[in-house]
Amino acid sequence: MESTSCDSKADEQRTDKGMEADSSMSRSDSGSEHDSLDGLPEHVPRCPLTPSLSPRKRTTSQSKTEPPLLRTSKRTIYTAGRPPWYNVTGTTFKEAFVIGLCGGSASGKTTVANKIIEALDVPWVVLLSMDSFYKVLNKEEQELAAKNEYNFDHPDAFDFELLVTVLRKLKKGKSVKVPVYDFTSHSRRKEWKTVYGANVVIFEGILAFANKELLKLLDMKVFVDTDSDIRLIRRLKRDISQRGRDISGIIKQYNKFVKPAFEQYIEPTVQVADIVVPRGGENFVALDLIVQHVHSQLEKRKLRWDISALASAHQGQPLPKTLSVMESTPQVRGMHTIIRNKETNRDEFIFYSKRLMRLLIEHALSFLPLKPVSVETPQGSVYEGKRLSGKRITGVSILRAGETMEQALMAVCKDIRLGKILIQTNHDTGEPELHYLRLPKDISEDYVILMDSTVSTGAAALMAVRVLLDHDVAEDKIFLLSLLMAEMGVHSVAYAFPKVRIITTAVDKEVNDQFHIIPGIGNFGDRYFGTDAPSDLCESDEGMDF
Repeated sequence: MESTSCDSKADEQRTDKGMEADSSMSRSDSGSEHDSLDGLPEHVPRCPLTPSLSPRKRTTSQSKTEPPLLRTSKRTIYTAGRPPWYNVTGTTFKEAFVIGLCGGSASGKTTVANKIIEALDVPWVVLLSMDSFYKVLNKEEQELAAKNEYNFDHPDAFDFELLVTVLRKLKKGKSVKVPVYDFTSHSRRKEWKTVYGANVVIFEGILAFANKELLKLLDMKVFVDTDSDIRLIRRLKRDISQRGRDISGIIKQYNKFVKPAFEQYIEPTVQVADIVVPRGGENFVALDLIVQHVHSQLEKRKLRWDISALASAHQGQPLPKTLSVMESTPQVRGMHTIIRNKETNRDEFIFYSKRLMRLLIEHALSFLPLKPVSVETPQGSVYEGKRLSGKRITGVSILRAGETMEQALMAVCKDIRLGKILIQTNHDTGEPELHYLRLPKDISEDYVILMDSTVSTGAAALMAVRVLLDHDVAEDKIFLLSLLMAEMGVHSVAYAFPKVRIITTAVDKEVNDQFHIIPGIGNFGDRYFGTDAPSDLCESDEGMDF
């Protein structure tokens, strides 16, 4: 039996237990690699809807403890989304396509949503449920709810102001915090869910069309129309089998709240719908039409990462003022000679790389803002010194090669917090994609040292900076550190994000046809770890599979 939108309180009691952002980007635990996540189809869905598709239970990005994945017979779809694509200027492309699903309680909205997700064959989808936006009840309202006397189907039961804010940010591709509603206590949990922008956002709820500001954000409005007798039967079966309620109580609640609310607030909104789907998830013809229309819109909005634009956009331009290259002392040049030499063994490569990393981080710390402070020495004298003018510093590494710089950072900055970002290349589109993210809480208040071993095109660095900005880190508080950069990568980052401080030990002029730095250092990760890197890792931009 399908879960319902507004009234499935018992089904939603298994709320998220503080799931962090990294789990929202988790990969399939069945061993599925990214090459199973096919790119956007050219014209038609690869997996058309057929009656053979089995019904699926409700899957939302807010209310379940399971990873936000929708597994079909052919693929795994990430229902938590990812930060948006953006161009070489650092600005986002067109907004996400937002589908609004409205309908009465137990009409099958979630079934329709899941079948649309399956048939779309798009790897990044956000499924946003109106259930997450119930208002927090006061004591009197909680007492009514305990007696089944509170009307959860009335517009006043929802926090529309917060809902509009969240959906507007998702449409623009921003990361958002979505409340996790506890239907047991009728309150919001302390932990809010982090959700990211996506190609498609599906928003479902019984009152999805009841607010004018919400309607402005919807690109397609679908009303799921199911016979009232069928909806009542579904409620009876669900509430008796899953909630232990008696028939008389269910009928009383239905007649007092559910049916009047449907007739007064929900049914009239069918007039604003673009498509009406009779029989809900069983209407495969209507669902196929919806999917075809969405595909045509996605084709118009197709996003491409133009690596040639990165390569040619800034040729002949002077290096930006935000770049700081560490002084090439005899020691620094000697260490570069060792790590650039292809004959250097792995032990020496690691030793001198670490030594150079520590010098780089010490150099970078000199750019942090300091404030004057007076301290008393053991001799009773006053020393006029300096102290960090800010709350704290956080280090974020771009996996995997950027992770090699963490040890040097921890040796210099005591008790520093660390985060990680994994970026991979989509083989179908050649575009970088975010696949793993773990950032400390309240990172928006910190100075962030973003670490990558080498930067050639700047593609991975651009994505990483965009992720930090989506988490409300101030642009002028981001410091991009790399042992070696190409001029192309420096210009790309500086042009897109002119307030980001770029710090390196050396800048090489050229990038070859494979986007490797020349003369360069080789694949840093391979040489450091003694491995052959997977071809789909956007590791330090070296060997990115464009």
